[in-house]
Amino acid sequence: MTGSVSALSIAGIARQLREGTTTSVAVTRRALDGIDQTDTRLNAFALVDREGALRAAEQADRALSSGNGAGPLTGVPVAIKDIIHMAGLPTRCGSPAYPVEPSDQDAAVVARLREAGAVMVGKTTTHELACGVFSPPAANPWDTTRLPGGSSGGSGAAVAAGVVPMALGSDTGGSIRIPAAVCGIAGLKPTFGRVSRAGVETLAWSLDHIGPLAATVGDCAATLQVLAGPDPADPPTKPSPPPADYSAMLGRGVDGLRLGVLASRPFSPMQPDVERAFRNAVEHLEELGAGVVPIDIPELTCTVATEFAIVGPEAAAYHRRLLRESPELIDPGIRQLFAIGTIMPSAHYLKGLGARRIIRDALRRAFDRERLDAVITPTLPATAALADQEMIDYGEMEEDVTSSYVRTTAPFNLSGQPALTVPCGFDRDGLPIGLQIAGRPFDEATVLRIGAAYEATTTWSEHRPPVRVE
Repeated sequence: MTGSVSALSIAGIARQLREGTTTSVAVTRRALDGIDQTDTRLNAFALVDREGALRAAEQADRALSSGNGAGPLTGVPVAIKDIIHMAGLPTRCGSPAYPVEPSDQDAAVVARLREAGAVMVGKTTTHELACGVFSPPAANPWDTTRLPGGSSGGSGAAVAAGVVPMALGSDTGGSIRIPAAVCGIAGLKPTFGRVSRAGVETLAWSLDHIGPLAATVGDCAATLQVLAGPDPADPPTKPSPPPADYSAMLGRGVDGLRLGVLASRPFSPMQPDVERAFRNAVEHLEELGAGVVPIDIPELTCTVATEFAIVGPEAAAYHRRLLRESPELIDPGIRQLFAIGTIMPSAHYLKGLGARRIIRDALRRAFDRERLDAVITPTLPATAALADQEMIDYGEMEEDVTSSYVRTTAPFNLSGQPALTVPCGFDRDGLPIGLQIAGRPFDEATVLRIGAAYEATTTWSEHRPPVRVE
């Protein structure tokens, strides 16, 4: 194998493994060496499982050499966000409140990755209790003084640095798409109910999603193919099976598709470089043959208030024992959110649920009225903030970092629709900018198709950050 894991996608690694030009042990050792090279600066990993990864790689090589029982991800190294249970390893959730004892079983998504032959090299850093956009102590590979996004910040940094081609994340208000966008990679939040959350620590049960952060859109599709499907242990999962092959539509382009462009509030204001990159991306999709329809959905201006009216009470309910017995172990800002959730009148929570229904219905009416296949937005209105930055200045207004990021991603948590981010440019400081593509419920295939068409006809995803595997 020439080059390193950093230059390869899941498809590239899998092809070389099948052809016998490399082995899973070799690829896994490169991933582990990559952690050694980069993690003193990135802190992307909370835990590295060297022995377990190499054992799994040896098993993968046996399956590959026998020609029997090899799965679609056999031998490919991946990483897991540290709120997702893995048998034999602790789940710390970025919090001193969580035990160091190992979990006794795999989460459903980990079990499915194992069945597909993936090699898990470790667990990635998360913002404490999956509740934030900074993910300390993880850093952004494009500029280590800046945040890697959150709460799946370690997953974003690990993929962007080329340690692994895919890492799992969770997304309650944007926690897959935010780190993917600021780290310059692809990230997919599937439809609510497409992927099981059984065995994943909860932030807000009615908003949480599990999905991949990956080097390419194709890697997102390949991962979703493995993860998607019903699970009795997570009742909201759709009972019918997913499409036979998410990758089958990736090469079909966008000619004839109708795309709604959302650029008004809450997607504005945005930084000038973000607005420029977004407008260029819209024009590029038009040049590829897509029909573009400007749309405005005023109900989305209530996104942030609605999101936190739901997150606070649900998170407080899930963590009520921790709040009662060890509140001092929770970050003060997160503790305050949870505490407010405990005293918030039930009527306020119910109003939040009602507002979510209004937002969901408004989005779906727009899809039906304009006969849309997808909507496109800037993933975030700003690029990566400094690690200690509190506010973002848009000229016409200042806004705290968390609200600034969540206002453009959370609409699709509230509606439950699938949403993908792909790189679409850089700002004047060389920081990545993301394009968000959201589709109809359970139509991840079209979302991935659009993202793949954009990715294949631009060069943004080929750029590599200064901190990367060599």
